[in-house]
Amino acid sequence: MGDVWSWPTLHDGQRIVLLDVLIHGERSRAELSRRTGLSRASLSRITRELLDLGFVEEGEISAPHGRGRPSEMLRVRPDSAFFIGIKLTGDMLYAVVTNLHAEIVWTEDAPLESRDAKDVVDQISTIAHRARERFTRISAIGVCLAGLVEIEHGAAVVVGSSFLGWDREPLERLVRDATGLPTAIENDVQALTLAHHWFGAGVGTRNLAVVAIGAGIGAGFVVNDELVRGSQGQPGKVGHLHVSDTGPECDRGHVGCVSAYATIPALLLNAGASTFNEVVDAAAAGSARAQGAISQAAHALGVVVATLVNVTDPEKVIVTGEALQIAEIGRDRFDRAISLSLDPVVAALELELYRFHFTDYAWGAAISAIRRVA
Repeated sequence: MGDVWSWPTLHDGQRIVLLDVLIHGERSRAELSRRTGLSRASLSRITRELLDLGFVEEGEISAPHGRGRPSEMLRVRPDSAFFIGIKLTGDMLYAVVTNLHAEIVWTEDAPLESRDAKDVVDQISTIAHRARERFTRISAIGVCLAGLVEIEHGAAVVVGSSFLGWDREPLERLVRDATGLPTAIENDVQALTLAHHWFGAGVGTRNLAVVAIGAGIGAGFVVNDELVRGSQGQPGKVGHLHVSDTGPECDRGHVGCVSAYATIPALLLNAGASTFNEVVDAAAAGSARAQGAISQAAHALGVVVATLVNVTDPEKVIVTGEALQIAEIGRDRFDRAISLSLDPVVAALELELYRFHFTDYAWGAAISAIRRVA
């Protein structure tokens, strides 16, 4: 096993500088001073401290703008720390290890041996042990899942997760005790939103919306560079937005809501199919029922996107998830629903349909772990 190593406690100035270089890329000292508001003397001291800790390194020398001396650029050392990310579904565990630059360097997935919380934590601990055998400087672990996560007495608790059948599981404490690592527990869409904002398709935006469609549907938001938490820790509950007065019922008994159309279980029911791929194949083969189900789902998804744009005014919307093909196959209906529901004064919408794998959620969990300590 690699040497046991603990992420050091950083003071505020160190965290400010490290996060700026981590998220925004290499910077000159002069630019860091302007961006952070730190004096040249303070920045010089903090830079030396981060260099000594091994988290940053000096890179190329930048030419001065106008008068002044050339300045060495500061950049993150990717291999100075590693982070574990775990995504839990109702039956699978997806794991990644990233470096400090959020690049995935190792992946593993396995069926859940049990849905009992303590059994799941044992499985997570085993993964963490294997990761530590491969990588020194494992610094923190993040776990994400579909469900409501709240902070109680300073630690994250899974208040409810229907896919796992959990109710008020103190997951942060359980994982931290089992692994000995600083632990972040996050709703999966929240973790994915943070990941795209810092390192993914939302880099460079200050205001971002992410919509994830699969077994359920949810959204995450960044406003003025801050991930929106909401009063209960789970904004973006878009699944029960009303779409039709005459549509099917969702599993909560709502008639014609988004969840009755634009989730995989609803799509299978409406198309009379047993798998998502079966729906896609049937639609391609000309099945009117499958095509109709996808068209209705695409319309509902378009309503969601337009509603989010009208309410949160993002610079960009990312649509992703294992059911992304709803938007791709039903693109005409999707685009029309957006245009019909969008406020006419809204500027041209930047929209990206982002190809997805479940490791994306695990990647988001690892980035939540970076955020936990950095």
